[in-house]
Amino acid sequence: MKNTQGWHVIYVKAKHEKKVHEELQRRNIDSFLPMISTVRQWSDRKKKIQTPLFPSYVFVNIQSQGDFHNALSVDDACAYIRFGSEYGKVSQKEIDEIKMLVGVEDVTNVEMNRELPAVGDKLKIAQGELSGLECEVYKVNNANKIKVRLNSLHQNISATIPSYYLRNTLHAS
Repeated sequence: MKNTQGWHVIYVKAKHEKKVHEELQRRNIDSFLPMISTVRQWSDRKKKIQTPLFPSYVFVNIQSQGDFHNALSVDDACAYIRFGSEYGKVSQKEIDEIKMLVGVEDVTNVEMNRELPAVGDKLKIAQGELSGLECEVYKVNNANKIKVRLNSLHQNISATIPSYYLRNTLHAS
């Protein structure tokens, strides 16, 4: 097994992401579970709940062979994500981008998909807490939407951001 250090993704049983994340933390293995707020509708009420951005995925920062095996031994952890014969690794830059997207209150409607971004302007956000984030911008229902491509996972993250975040960059290209 070649260089296992760095961020990997563990596939976990459905609805067990928090449990696996907490156990990894208890074992002193650096892990990350990006959570988003969503509103759920029941017949009698609406409730805002936290759900994983990537269902059935928990990110782990492996520092040693021991960590690599110990992380997978957690109950309800199934396997490391692989692409062919290679373990899927996520760059620190991509982890930082995910943390920025899920950690800013002004950013709403964060969702994940596997669709490749459409051809469009590739920009850097010029203002706000997301300043410097490289993204692709598109319009949906008069709202500014961005997509950030996570190449190592072959997935995208999209979110609605305030228009003033992009005001200076929309005219820049």
